[in-house]
Amino acid sequence: MGSLAWQLLMVMVLVLGAPGDGRVLGGGRRLRDYDFDFSHLGEALYGSHDTAAIGELVRAWSRSHNGSSVNPEELGTYAEGDIHQPLIERNALKFTSSKWKKGIVPYELSEEFSIGDLAKLFSAFEQFHQKTCIRFVPRTKERDYVVIEGRSSGCWSAVGRMGGRQVLNLQRNGCLQMEGTIVHELMHALGFLHEHTRYDRDRYVNIYFRNVRPNLVSNFGRESESQTTTLGMPYDYGSVMHYSRTAFSKNGKATVEPKIKYSGQLGQRVGFSVKDVQKINKLYCHR
Repeated sequence: MGSLAWQLLMVMVLVLGAPGDGRVLGGGRRLRDYDFDFSHLGEALYGSHDTAAIGELVRAWSRSHNGSSVNPEELGTYAEGDIHQPLIERNALKFTSSKWKKGIVPYELSEEFSIGDLAKLFSAFEQFHQKTCIRFVPRTKERDYVVIEGRSSGCWSAVGRMGGRQVLNLQRNGCLQMEGTIVHELMHALGFLHEHTRYDRDRYVNIYFRNVRPNLVSNFGRESESQTTTLGMPYDYGSVMHYSRTAFSKNGKATVEPKIKYSGQLGQRVGFSVKDVQKINKLYCHR
C-alpha cells in the first residue's frame, strides 16, 4: 500500500473509529463521542420524585415479596421504574453515556450496608467476574466511578458511564433480597436498558395499556432503532432485564405478555440468562 493511501486509511480510522469497535447502533449509525443514547427517556430521567413514598413501597414489598408478582425495581416512579440520574449540578441535562473503559467499573460503597448486605453484593459482582470480562474494583483515584448506596429510595441506577461520580441505589430492605435485582441494576450501570422496551418488542410481546397505571404509561415506550442496538441478539423473555407480567399494573392484570407460549418466569430475578451473558460479552469483551 502506498504511503498516501496508508495516510488516508489512518485518517479514516481516526475519524470513524476502528472497525469492530462495538460502537455501531441499529440502522448502521456510528457513534463518535458516546456509546449509549437514552434520550427517549426524556426529562423523567432527572425529575424529582417522592423518594420516601418509593422507599415505603419497597419496604412493604420486602415484607411479603414471596407472594408478589412484581419486582422491587418496578415500584419506583423513576424513568421506566428504576432509571434515574440525580442532578448533582444544575447544568445541561445529559442523555448519552459511554462504556466503561476495558470493562473496569470502579466503585465506592456507602456505610449503610451490613456485612450480610455486602456478601450479597459481592456475590452479584462474582456473577459478572465468572461469566464476563467485566470487573468491579474498589475505587482508588479514578475520575469516573459508581457509588453504591443503600438509601430508602428504592432500586435505581443511571445508564452507562455518565462521567464523574454516579449513584446506584440498592435500598437495604428490598433491593438486596434477590441477587437478580442487584445484577439488573448493575447491568443498567453498564449501559443496558430494559428488554421490553426494545424497538422490535412488538413482534414478541403484547403490551396491555388498558391495565397500566395512567401516570406510568411512558414506562412501556419503545426505544428508537436509530439510537439503540439489539447487538444482533434475539428477544429474551428470560432476561434479568425483562419486567414482570404485571409491572406497573393498576388492577393486578397483565401489562406485558409473550406472543408465544412461554413457560418461564417473565421478570425472573435469579440472575443472568444465557443471552444476558452473551450480550455483555458482545458489547464489552469481543466474544
